Amino acid sequence: MQRADLSDLAAFASVASHRSFRKAATELGVSPSALSHALRGLEARMGVRLLHRTTRSVAVTEAGAILLARLGPALAEIGNAVDAARLLSAEVTGSLRINAPHAACRLILMPLVTRLLARHPNLAVEIIGDNAMTDVVADGFDAGIRMGERVAKDMIALPIGGPQRFAVIGSPAYLDRRGTPGRPQDLAGHACIRQRFPDGRLFKWEFERDGVACDVEVEGPLTFGDQELMVEAAVRGIGLAFVFEGYAADVLAQGRVKRLMEEWCPAFPGFHLYYPGRRHVPSTLRALIALMQERSSGEA
Repeated sequence: MQRADLSDLAAFASVASHRSFRKAATELGVSPSALSHALRGLEARMGVRLLHRTTRSVAVTEAGAILLARLGPALAEIGNAVDAARLLSAEVTGSLRINAPHAACRLILMPLVTRLLARHPNLAVEIIGDNAMTDVVADGFDAGIRMGERVAKDMIALPIGGPQRFAVIGSPAYLDRRGTPGRPQDLAGHACIRQRFPDGRLFKWEFERDGVACDVEVEGPLTFGDQELMVEAAVRGIGLAFVFEGYAADVLAQGRVKRLMEEWCPAFPGFHLYYPGRRHVPSTLRALIALMQERSSGEA
């Protein structure tokens, strides 16, 4: 591929996304006529029409839609790679505000932010732990973290923190007193420590084994909105808890609780960092994304 092709492909992606030569030209800092000339040259070299043009509208052809579907992620990845290389030596200043559930704050963000601040000491980070579905744009956040299926479709979403797993835990004293459940159906006879979301919903315990999913509405004497308290209650022998395994790692290692039904708790995709739009991403957020990509590739 020639250098001009890459530039023209980026121009095509911008026009196709905006459905407008004028808006794309403003974004790219060129004139609409120059952009139109570049697109005609690209179509001529490819031997296929990518856009339908009229005096009032721009539409993507079938071939253009196929190209755009593959091109968008590729261009974004190239842009992220360039940003990551630049940020390795650049000094990043300013503020970064992130909204995230409490679990993501403790299990994912704290290790990342520690490294981020060591690399960019003039950066100021604000993290708001919030289990509600906050509108990050309306509330002035640069980014948010949520489970992938809970991220709005118009947001850019990037995996953060790797796969996650849940763990069912109970203290030895509780298990001696009440017995050890071996499958989700056995939970009906147990005291379970429940979790309630800010919107009032109680969290169903979600299991899967051999491709078969099973959701259980548990009962129990104690309900929290915070998994750290659920772990503490399990350690005290009040009942069984269903929490992210990262919350239970220390007490499991100390033998203060036992893990149950591990084969029913497979890994799942986990959390995603999300933010609006691919253009004009602040350098503070790009610095975090660069660090995420380093860690996911094993470089950090």
